[in-house]
Amino acid sequence: MSNHFKTALLLSLMTLMIILFGMLLGGNQGLKIASALALGFNFLTWWFSADLVLTQTRARILKPGEAPELVALVSYLAKRANLPQPRVAIVNDPTPNAFATGRNSIQAVVAVTTGLLSLMNQEELAGVLGHELTHIKNRDILIGSMAAVMAGTIMLLANLAKFNFIYLSHRPHNDKHNNPIAALLIAFLTPLAALLIQTAISRSREYLADDGGASIVGTPTGLASALNKLGHYQDHPQTVSPATAHIFIVNPLNRRSLSNLFATHPPLKERIARLNSQILCP
Repeated sequence: MSNHFKTALLLSLMTLMIILFGMLLGGNQGLKIASALALGFNFLTWWFSADLVLTQTRARILKPGEAPELVALVSYLAKRANLPQPRVAIVNDPTPNAFATGRNSIQAVVAVTTGLLSLMNQEELAGVLGHELTHIKNRDILIGSMAAVMAGTIMLLANLAKFNFIYLSHRPHNDKHNNPIAALLIAFLTPLAALLIQTAISRSREYLADDGGASIVGTPTGLASALNKLGHYQDHPQTVSPATAHIFIVNPLNRRSLSNLFATHPPLKERIARLNSQILCP
């Protein structure tokens, strides 16, 4: 199953969950209100995504003339990817990492940490930047926002179900049109399912960005080598907000103890193996 198809399937599943949730709760008005609130909040988050992420990560946009070699490499790769020149930012952090943000290719920002610049050679840095530019090209910020909209709607509906359970528990037992126990089960299980789907979408987009990054650079060797180096730093988590962890090329938080089901990124070993298979079978 291709990662593009998997993303579409998972987004459709989340949509179906919202519809079924509303039907089971029996409150169309509540469904409309919850959907509107989630949509409004997540739209604002997406619209101001670049500013929010740059503030949360303490990234600084480079001024004209700063880091000319880095800017030139980003410009070269952006042209190869048929993308407008994105802004470039630096995060003063010794832990190597990188991310891309912005609501579209015009507003895009590619950011790297000082640790990444000191660790990577030119080929590896190009692989990392190609990965981030692919996120921009594939509109992954928008797709991530769509998943967040749906997950947010489901969370709100879950809260409505909890209130509905409390209300129904005080009603006469001869009310045959509602099942408060079913509503309570849905309220607790559906948000978990939404989280699993949201993280699965994130993992699918990472695989696509790896493939696209290798294509932009023209070889997967640099990115595979970069990911191998980054793997040695997973025991040294960065001080970043969990809300922005999914946008980095590798998870900046130490999550090795968590199940892969809840991981926002695929296992590094799998990503490196996929890239190495492209080297062996061009």
